[in-house]
Amino acid sequence: MAVVATAREGLRAASRATVIQLRSPGITARELEAEAIELVGASPVPVLINSRCDIVLTSGAAGVNLPERDIAVQDARALLGQRLIGRSVHSLQSAVEAERDGADFVIFGPVWPTESHTGTPPLGLDALAAVARAVRIPVLAIGGVTEDRIAQWEAAGAAGYAAIRLFQ
Repeated sequence: MAVVATAREGLRAASRATVIQLRSPGITARELEAEAIELVGASPVPVLINSRCDIVLTSGAAGVNLPERDIAVQDARALLGQRLIGRSVHSLQSAVEAERDGADFVIFGPVWPTESHTGTPPLGLDALAAVARAVRIPVLAIGGVTEDRIAQWEAAGAAGYAAIRLFQ
């Protein structure tokens, strides 16, 4: 999963990603909607919108990824129906709760040190493995993901990864 801030970045990443997540916390809802409409209309892979179920609906995106402290998965499901709903999580308990609440996948991390979340200690491969064993839904590793670490997250049982810098 490529995590991008603009439609342009998403379209550049689309040839190397299986899913794109549009995450642009510093722009207005109207600007985010315009970026989402452009990206969804041109992307060859599914597009998820970070946190904004309303933008998912107006843009026709494939779904949403909810930060850990965002609205409940059940509330997003009521709005989005069968579209994809993911939850970013930072603990085993949160991953289990996300699955129980109906999330389609979780993004777990940061697994390794990362520049995008300085000051947040990495949770590590053992924690990633524990989450992957505890839930039946796909677990994506995030935080410090590099091509050199692919074998490590695969061995830990993750279904894939989400990354910002890897797709820039």
